Amino acid sequence: MRERESPDLSGPRPLADAELSYGSIILALDRRPRGQEPVRESDDAFEDHVVKIYRCACVVKGGRRFSFAALVVVGDRNGKIGIGYGKAKEVPMSVDKAIKEARKNLVEVSLKGNTIPHKIVGRFGASSIVLVPAQAGTGVIAGKNVRPMLELAGVKDVLTKAYGSTTPKNLVKATLDALVRLRTPEEVAEIRGVEVEQ
Repeated sequence: MRERESPDLSGPRPLADAELSYGSIILALDRRPRGQEPVRESDDAFEDHVVKIYRCACVVKGGRRFSFAALVVVGDRNGKIGIGYGKAKEVPMSVDKAIKEARKNLVEVSLKGNTIPHKIVGRFGASSIVLVPAQAGTGVIAGKNVRPMLELAGVKDVLTKAYGSTTPKNLVKATLDALVRLRTPEEVAEIRGVEVEQ
């Protein structure tokens, strides 16, 4: 009589499809060393950052049916920034949709060196954010939802303070509202038809 072979327990057992959880999907997308920014570089000068992954469950007769949505920021770290929101049945597909939408909605941001030209308040919905210029070496003082957007826009020294709702969608859109309304002294002088005094 043949003896039964003992299973090989030396390596990790692969997970079945039913055992894949929402957390394991997110961890699979976020394989990076501790302290390193989750930024993906593409073939061109633009980089993207996944700000938030949303999961929606639809209850049907056979159980729950999941869908995912992704909020993504795209920028070239040189004054161009865009945000996108994509939905799909799988996380990677939703991220790809969001990146494509963000690339279609790129806007120009006026900068003054590594900081912003002046103090400004951005608003969207119940969220508002204050951006204040900072001296060189200050860094980007911002929360986890706002920091990637400012860094991808090319801002390296800035102070921020968020008020009201801290929902990632509204906070990112409020930051975009503030960035697109920034003006350098030269741009203001051209609009008013005057010369800049030194």
